[in-house]
Amino acid sequence: MSKRTVVTMPGDGIGKIVLPEAIRVLDAVGFKADYVHGDIGWDFWIKEGNALPQRTIDLLEKHKLGLFGAITSKPKDKADKELSPELQGKGYVYYSPIVTMRQHFDLDICIRPCRSFQGNPLNFIRRGSKGNVEEPLVDVVIFRQNTEGLYAGVEWTNPPDTVRKAMETHPKMKNFSHVPSPDLAISTRIFSRGACQRIVEGAFEYAKKYNYKSVTVCEKPNVIRETSGMMEAEAKKIAAKYPGIQLRSTNIDAQMMWLTKNPEEYGVIVSGNMFGDIVSDGFAGLVGGLGFACSANIGRDCAVFEPTHGSAPKYEKLNPSIVNPIAMILSACMMLDHIDEKDKADQIRQAIARVVQASKVQTYDMLRLTGGPDVFKHGAATTQQMTDAIIQNL
Repeated sequence: MSKRTVVTMPGDGIGKIVLPEAIRVLDAVGFKADYVHGDIGWDFWIKEGNALPQRTIDLLEKHKLGLFGAITSKPKDKADKELSPELQGKGYVYYSPIVTMRQHFDLDICIRPCRSFQGNPLNFIRRGSKGNVEEPLVDVVIFRQNTEGLYAGVEWTNPPDTVRKAMETHPKMKNFSHVPSPDLAISTRIFSRGACQRIVEGAFEYAKKYNYKSVTVCEKPNVIRETSGMMEAEAKKIAAKYPGIQLRSTNIDAQMMWLTKNPEEYGVIVSGNMFGDIVSDGFAGLVGGLGFACSANIGRDCAVFEPTHGSAPKYEKLNPSIVNPIAMILSACMMLDHIDEKDKADQIRQAIARVVQASKVQTYDMLRLTGGPDVFKHGAATTQQMTDAIIQNL
C-alpha cells in the first residue's frame, strides 16, 4: 500500500499534547505516513481573523485525510474582544473551525463509537434486581448528521425585515409579534432529504458490516414534526432494504433516561446534529467519559478524525501532562479503519484493552481525581506514560 500523507491539526490546548501521542502509537504499530502540519485554532482567529486559514483548507483539499486535536471556541462577544486590535471593527466574524471544516468538505457523516473496555473503573454499573452489581457491556455507535440542523449556522439576532416577514408567514410566529426585532434571536433547524438518506443509509450499512441487530432513530418527531419527521420517514424507507436489522425510534429526552437503564440493548443510533451531539456524550459517559470518546467526520472524498473532548486549556501547560490520550489514539484507529488498515487499528485497540484491564497505568480521570499537578501523588500516570504502556502492549 502506498505511503499516506496525513494533515495533522493539533489546534488548541490539550490538542497539542494528545495528537503527538497518537502519532507515536501509529509509528509503533508500523503505520507509515508523512505528517503535514495544518494551522487551526484560536491563535489564528486572534492574529488573522480566521480560525481555519485557507492554507489548511488547501492541505486537506490535496491530501483528503486529517487528524485533529481540539479547539477552543468562545461566544461572539468574547471572540470579538480577543481579536487583535488592528483587526477589530473590520467585519471579522468568528466561526467554529471544525464546523466550518465539516461544511466546506461536506463531512456530513459523523461516527462516534462508545464501547466499554473491560476493567475500566469509569464504566457504567447498576444494581440488579437481587441487589447485585451489574456492569453491562456497552457497544453503541452513534451516527450524527454533521452539517445541517441547528449547527448549520443560519441564525440571526435582530433579524432583518425580510427574514422577519418571511418567518411571520408561519402562524406560530404570532406568539412573537409583540417582540421588537432587536430583542429577537432566531435559529433555524434545517434538514434536507438527501442528507437524511445518506446518514441513515450509512448507519444501516455500518450495522450490516459489523453485525449490529438494530438501528435506532433518536429524534423528537412528536414535537419537531417536520425535520425529525423527515428523518423518520426516510429511515422507514431505507430499513425495508435491510430486513435483518430492526428499525427503532426513540425521543431524545426519553433516550437520555433509557441509556442508563438498559444501554446494552442499543446498537447503532442515528440522529440529527444537535441530538447526535447530546446522545453521543451521554453514551460516552457510560464507557469512561470524554477521555475515551473518539469520532470520525466522513465525506465523499475527505475524512477528518478527532476526539470529542474539548481543548481544556487549563491543562495545556501542566508539566508533566496529566490528560488521557486514549480518545485521540482511538480516533487514529478510526482513521486506520477508514483507509483499510484495520489490522493495525485492531492491534492498537487490543493494546489499549490490555492496559485498561491490567489497571496498573491509569490517568487522573480513570482514578476519579480532580485534575491538577498533585494527581501524581495519588498514583496517576502521565499522558506519556499511558502512551508508553499502550506501545509496550502492542
